[in-house]
Amino acid sequence: MTSTSTAPQLNAAAAATFLIFGINGLVFASWAARIPAVTELLQITSGQMGTLLLCVAVGSLIALPTAGWVVGRIGTANTVRAAGVLAAAAGVGIALSLNAATIPGTAASLFFFGIGIGLWDVSQNIEGADVEHKLGRTIMPQFHAAFSGGAFVGALIGAGLSRLGVGLPVHLLVIAGIVAAAALLAPRYFLPHVAAPKEADGSATPRGGAAWRDGRTLLIGVVVLGATLTEGAGNDWIAKASVDGLGAEQSTGALLFAVFVLAMTAMRFFGGRAIDAYGRVPVLRGSMAAAAAGLALFVFAGNIWLAAAGAALWGVGAALAFPMGMSAAADDPRQAAARVSVVSTLGYVAFLAGPPLLGYLGDVTGIRLALLAIAVPILVALLLAGAAKPLRAA
Repeated sequence: MTSTSTAPQLNAAAAATFLIFGINGLVFASWAARIPAVTELLQITSGQMGTLLLCVAVGSLIALPTAGWVVGRIGTANTVRAAGVLAAAAGVGIALSLNAATIPGTAASLFFFGIGIGLWDVSQNIEGADVEHKLGRTIMPQFHAAFSGGAFVGALIGAGLSRLGVGLPVHLLVIAGIVAAAALLAPRYFLPHVAAPKEADGSATPRGGAAWRDGRTLLIGVVVLGATLTEGAGNDWIAKASVDGLGAEQSTGALLFAVFVLAMTAMRFFGGRAIDAYGRVPVLRGSMAAAAAGLALFVFAGNIWLAAAGAALWGVGAALAFPMGMSAAADDPRQAAARVSVVSTLGYVAFLAGPPLLGYLGDVTGIRLALLAIAVPILVALLLAGAAKPLRAA
């Protein structure tokens, strides 16, 4: 894609990317919101369910490092199409396996589901960064807000269908159809794919290995690692920490989690203006400071109202760091695919592995105090925020 992109073309690409992010969130929440139904259908323990979830993580972590290479060869549109069809097919496999109550079939389907989601995630972020670059204004946080909004809708759908007694296999089959349709149709409005430039030896640039050796990319990855750990810890543990630490009812704990998600989603919708006004690095530092302050207020709050204020501030702080990290990794369009792949991989390692580690620590200290452990990566992200400084145009 060249600088001659027309405004309607860019707006169409932005709308299509927004939709793809939203559907990705819908898929994630449609599965996550009904995990209790999986344990019931397969008659397994929480520990065994954790092993099944590990299949998703392994699939994603295999796909993420290779996603940049795939996008460099076939483009973001075709990668989203392939990833969406794979995720939809895996969703059908999960549904059929659950209907047959077969654990091996469910595990295998979840593995391929993880591969599809991993490829999808990197390619949508590369497309979003390209659209942002050509629009000349910050829009990446709004794409991530679409993911959060899609996840919220998916959770509501899952809760509603569960209350209506609609079985999970039927639910997943319908979602698979929606995913396949969206993944095949929406990318037709993506920006045209430009093949990676060639080195003198004929190889495409940049190579994935080179991106893993790039100091700026790795520092951005560490910043994003801290941000995703902050977000993941809030997603997984705010509700339980409210119940265990403050003696709140489960419904109240769920409301505090909703406060966290709502604050994060709102900040993602409107935070782009702050980034454009004050710059990426100052906003990133402010975000990490807000996350640290919100975390401390939540952990040390003596009542539910202060804890809710802490959860809101925590959500505001956690909102923008990941999308800003994606934008920073994609500053050089020629190297965006490989570098976004690297940063995504580092971020998702923390997102997937961090919350379980906090759970183990919580068995010793209590989960509310265990959350203080994420203050360390928050501080590191704050100190390294300068790595995300925009590159000057060549």
